[in-house]
Amino acid sequence: MKVLNKSKLIEALNVLSSQQEVFVPIQRESQSGYFSWADYQPERDELMLEALNVYQSPKNVVLPQTERMYGIISQGMEVDIDQTFEDAHPTLIFGARGCDVKGILAMDEVFLTRGFVDSFYQARRANNTIVANACYAPGPNCFCTAMEVDPVEPVGADVIIHDCGDYYAWEARTGKGEAVTAQLDGLLEDKEVKLPSAQPFQLQVDYQGVAEKLKDMFDHSLWDQMAEPCINCGMCTYVCPSCYCFDIQVKMFGEKGYRFRAWDSCMFEEYTREAGGGNPRGASKERFRQRFLHKLEFFQERYGTPLCTGCGRCIIVCPTDVNIARIIKAVKEAEVE
Repeated sequence: MKVLNKSKLIEALNVLSSQQEVFVPIQRESQSGYFSWADYQPERDELMLEALNVYQSPKNVVLPQTERMYGIISQGMEVDIDQTFEDAHPTLIFGARGCDVKGILAMDEVFLTRGFVDSFYQARRANNTIVANACYAPGPNCFCTAMEVDPVEPVGADVIIHDCGDYYAWEARTGKGEAVTAQLDGLLEDKEVKLPSAQPFQLQVDYQGVAEKLKDMFDHSLWDQMAEPCINCGMCTYVCPSCYCFDIQVKMFGEKGYRFRAWDSCMFEEYTREAGGGNPRGASKERFRQRFLHKLEFFQERYGTPLCTGCGRCIIVCPTDVNIARIIKAVKEAEVE
């Protein structure tokens, strides 16, 4: 098997960065997320490949938090598009965990299937390569296997690396992965490898049958109880690797301007507010219910897999201790007439 000695990791990232923009997990002052290796400053940043996860997932690589879409020119009642901003420059996500790879695959379903293709997402995703970091030691809030994720052999990765102490075992899984492997010719070595053993999960979650049961629980009293502590801050949606809600707005400077989209959240009251003033989800409970029905029922019905990836980030960041694992358990135990 091919291996990358950790003493050559920085050199490898520099080589890869010369061929495409590389995003790696970094602690940057009070933030942690996937930042461009080109901006890495050792006196300020800490590489976090050995950490279980960083707060911000790599979804921003293929769905930026703010993205300019197209330029417009206004001439009286006519509006013309003068240019589009589809970004097709090559990118590489290095070190993504299986839960985050699953989040990107979920967005692939939304933006690239069912008869509609989002050209802005497609341009980024088509030129994106994922080097996944196999996960053998789940944390106290991890439950990815319950949500159809294999943390050791993540589906959708182009390369899988395995932390074996002094080196990473390196496995190319796709044509893109082979191309990245070729870029590191001279840095990778051949070596007999014994991969680590996966440790058991501390948090046990049983999702089996939850999506089907939720079909009859839209008006269940459970939502009043579970939604009570939620303050609709939206933190859960911003750290989630599979949330993809966005808003489209326009900026005008005289007759010229541009449209852009930015991440939004179903937890915000204005997200579903209508032009006439109505709002089908005006109450906090209704927004709370929508989030968890989407994660656990609606996406499963449409695409055949849950939208939650079991990363546990929402559990960690919630200021009022809303816990999706407890919600799944409560649904399993709830009585339905």
